[in-house]
Parts: sequence; C-alpha cells; structure tokens
Amino acid sequence: MSEMNFEVARFNMVEQQIRTWEVLDPRVLELVGRMPREDFVPPVYRKLAFADMNIPLGHGQVMMPPKVEARMLQELEISPEDKILEVGTGSGYMTALLASFGAHLYSVEIIPEFSTQAAAKLAALHINNVTLEVGDAARGWDRHPPYDVIAITGSLPTLPDSFRNSLKVGGRLFAIVGQSPIMEAKLIRRVDEVSWSEASLFETALPPLQNALEPGKFVF
Repeated sequence: MSEMNFEVARFNMVEQQIRTWEVLDPRVLELVGRMPREDFVPPVYRKLAFADMNIPLGHGQVMMPPKVEARMLQELEISPEDKILEVGTGSGYMTALLASFGAHLYSVEIIPEFSTQAAAKLAALHINNVTLEVGDAARGWDRHPPYDVIAITGSLPTLPDSFRNSLKVGGRLFAIVGQSPIMEAKLIRRVDEVSWSEASLFETALPPLQNALEPGKFVF
C-alpha cells in the first residue's frame, strides 16, 4: 500500500469507523487523522493498520480497533496539564495518542520488547513527554500517583480498587472489565476522597492483561 493509499485509508477510518461510534470531539478526530497508525502495527499487518479489528501483537496481546482507541481518548477528556498512567504500552500507538494531549505520560508494559519497540517509534515522532517503564501493573502502579487520567489497554476480569485510589479528585479512569464473551468499557471518575462515579460505555472484547486479578481473589 502506497503512502497516498495510507492517507486515504486513514481518512476512511476516521469517517466510517470512528465518527459513527459517537466520536465527534474535533481534537480527537484531528489527532487520529494524522497519527501514523501504520507505523505502530507489526510489519506483517501493515496493510491492515486501519481495519476494524484487533491486530495481534504477539504474546497473546492485541492492538484495539481504531474506534475503541478513539472512543477511549474522547471519554478521558485529557487536558494539557494532566498526568497520565497507561497500563499496557503494547504497540505504542495509544501511548502516542494519550501523550499528545497530556503533560506527561507514564506507560507500563510487562513485556520488555514491546516497551523497547515503542520507545523507538515514539522517538521517531519526537514524542518526548513519555516515561516508559517495564513492570506488572495489572493490579495497580503506585510509583507516580495520584494521576489525572488512567488508561488500561487490556481487559481486566475485575477492577482492583488500587486504580480508583490512584486517581486525583476529578480524575478519570478507562477500563474494559469482564470476561469473554461479555466485557464492558467503563469510565470511572473520582468525585471526592471517598466516592467515585461509574458509567458503562459499550460492550467489547479484549485479551486480559497478564496476571490480571481474577474474580473471587482479593488483594489486601
């Protein structure tokens, strides 16, 4: 596929997939309309970079469909001063989108090669407000809280309270919660020190984060 065809495919992705999924924020549409998603997918899937599908990354992980990525970005309402936590760097594409809106992004990845590959891709785009860390954040990441925004890019059978507790008052958390075949994308806001609101956005399916907390198991 030529670069011109990539531009056409990206335009069609925005108009036919993303807009039709209630993503109308002009900032989001402009960003996904110029971010080179084709540079983040594995080379074997480059021609499918704009397809409405989960793209395999290896190690049982995937890139979310473009419409889910864009909807997540819209729902999180990121401001230029926000400190963001991303759980699951993956391809680095969502990392690039989140970092483009916020002040600083901490992105944690359990698979070292994903983090290394993402670092090179972000550097090529001169995105330098990102700290990439390798570790297991499936049950929380307490190195830099509190966060204005938390974006979890793999599913969780159940959402540990540690994520809610890591939000600033007014902070937003996006997570896909549940087990196949029914998972819900949720947006959680911290209302005050002791309460949170929760909205169910849509149903989807996504592989779980490695070492995700299983229902019936508790973390003390």
